[in-house]
Amino acid sequence: MKIKVNRKELSKHISIVQKAISPRTTMQILEGILIIAKDNTLTLIASDEKLSIKSKLSAVVEEDGNYVVNSRLFGEIIRRLQDDIVNISVNQNNMHISANKSEFDIQVQNSEEFPDLPKIDNESTVTINSEDFKEAVRKTSFAVSLDETRKNFTGVFMNVVQGSINFVALDGFRMALKSIRSGCEENISVIIPARALNEIGKIIEEEEDIKVDVSFNQIKFTLANTEVYTTRISGEFFNYEGLIRNDHTSIVKTKREDIENSLERASLLAKEEKANLIKLDISGENILITSNSEIGSVKEEVAAQIEGEDLKIAFNSKYLLEGIKNMTGENLTFNFTDSVNPCIIKEDEDPDYIYLVLPVRLAN
Repeated sequence: MKIKVNRKELSKHISIVQKAISPRTTMQILEGILIIAKDNTLTLIASDEKLSIKSKLSAVVEEDGNYVVNSRLFGEIIRRLQDDIVNISVNQNNMHISANKSEFDIQVQNSEEFPDLPKIDNESTVTINSEDFKEAVRKTSFAVSLDETRKNFTGVFMNVVQGSINFVALDGFRMALKSIRSGCEENISVIIPARALNEIGKIIEEEEDIKVDVSFNQIKFTLANTEVYTTRISGEFFNYEGLIRNDHTSIVKTKREDIENSLERASLLAKEEKANLIKLDISGENILITSNSEIGSVKEEVAAQIEGEDLKIAFNSKYLLEGIKNMTGENLTFNFTDSVNPCIIKEDEDPDYIYLVLPVRLAN
């Protein structure tokens, strides 16, 4: 293998595929990046066997070849070189890297042991605008469960039906749902690992369409120069639609920034061993937020427009805040049923987003 390549472009694509490498792998070959040089194209592939990323860039290929090089070392070398053009050649199992007055020689491995990319039988396909995709991931993936014993809740449910795509995440304490429009006529239901979605969100750079191919046990995301493969989470997702109620007894409108700042201050005294408990007393034209612990107590008042019944309700401040922090609109609407049923939070600027959070039951 013998190539010349732009250093910045190579460094960028190394960073992209490195997102698939697990620091906990026990297989040495999976610590590496597979490099394929052919037809003036450099293809980089990395995998942990659950997540695989393939990315392509242009290069001057004087001699074809494919080898596996240690990801961390190769990435650090390329990032620290100073010239715009990098020369790379491989002789037997030695890779020679040169740029300006710098030269490196590092060992490479044969590519035969590197796992093949998953095969995708295109059972179902949907195309999603990249900006819509990024927003849907940002507004939902934070709400997945971290409990590996509840595997179905560790992913985001993508439900394509009747011209819209619902991205849904829930962990038993809160739920985030973002809907985006789609011209897809297929019905597709798949649970996607949150890690894969978050890494794709970091890769997207510009306005483009993302093609999503769903097969029996794999999902493939195709971007302009990059392909991401992930194992889908099997099983049925929770019937999330049954959680969304419209019969509310109290509707509270307030400024997002005001309540976010007040909740952050109140949460300073909410102890984790007490479920990060904060209490909301909704009456008149204010929301009174309180929190008490052995350290001290806090009271915060937030102006609000209140329709319906007065209400006293308690929440885990972490769950309440995480949802609000992922909203960007100026005004929020809190829809309450009573002190034991979920609160549904919406932002005026994005009617296609719903955040639902369960209250904490207070002792009588």
